Amino acid sequence: MLWRMLGASHPMEGHRLDSRAIWLRGKSDDAKEGVEAFLEKRAADFPDRVSTDLPHIAPWMDDPDWS
Repeated sequence: MLWRMLGASHPMEGHRLDSRAIWLRGKSDDAKEGVEAFLEKRAADFPDRVSTDLPHIAPWMDDPDWS
């Protein structure tokens, strides 16, 4: 996100995108598991994977059309 937002017309564009990502991750199963593990004083077992479970926050995250 840092590299992609270097050409933004205003820093607020990056802030909005970052805020959206934080909000979406805060609703994730990983966030719930982290809080539960902390409260139960145990090691967390995070279910989400970076390769499949990141939220879609920007069009530049889409895979390019190679056809």
